[in-house]
Amino acid sequence: MQTGAITQYIDVAQLVLYAFWIFFAGLIFYLHRENKREGYPLELEGGGRVIAQGFPSLPKPKTYLLRSGRTVVSPGPRQEPDTAATTFANHPGAPLEPSGNPLLAGVGPGAYAIRPDIPDLTATDTPRIVPLRVATGMGIDAHDLDPRGMPVIGTDGAVGGVVRDLWVDRAEILFRYLEVEVKGATPTTVLLPMNFARIKPRGVMVDSITGAQFADVPRIKSDSQITMLEEERVMAYYGAGTLYATPSRSEPLI
Repeated sequence: MQTGAITQYIDVAQLVLYAFWIFFAGLIFYLHRENKREGYPLELEGGGRVIAQGFPSLPKPKTYLLRSGRTVVSPGPRQEPDTAATTFANHPGAPLEPSGNPLLAGVGPGAYAIRPDIPDLTATDTPRIVPLRVATGMGIDAHDLDPRGMPVIGTDGAVGGVVRDLWVDRAEILFRYLEVEVKGATPTTVLLPMNFARIKPRGVMVDSITGAQFADVPRIKSDSQITMLEEERVMAYYGAGTLYATPSRSEPLI
């Protein structure tokens, strides 16, 4: 027998190859199972949990300790978004039709993820997104337009409110939101994401919603910080407006 041979039909190289195949198969099994820590068990489009988990099954729950001191169990109980919609038909792939206020239905471009209802933090554990009145030492460049005091104009040309402040991301050093005071029986303030706004000399132009729809923008609990879940809901409202702000937007082009 040659060097490395164990028997006439088996040698070391062959065993190493078999060991690699077994290791690689185990790695694929492990990764595919770990991939099911989030998003499972699946849900049918018509509603109801899928009983079969597929192969392999869900991994055992594991507790993760986060930097903030919170713990998260995955897989574990999860909160579902508040959705208000019905399907046109009872078959997979049937389109959803929002019920009630379509901008708050939580479907289509207005869908959002359930993120923790706590503020995102900087590396020094301070709230990441705050208004300029809180972020001392930060301001607007002298070469840029200052939107404070400008009217906010919706897609229909109606004024929805007036800009009172800007909210800055202290980690990325850029503006995330405009704080808008909405007129009404009880004046209130809402947030307008910067990526849905165009600041021009005559005002802040918003194409995603109408002027009257600013009154229904989801409120936040604090006037000096915003939680990650609140960010999702605020962004989802304006996102939904790109399809549902006016009846004509959700109709076919032809």
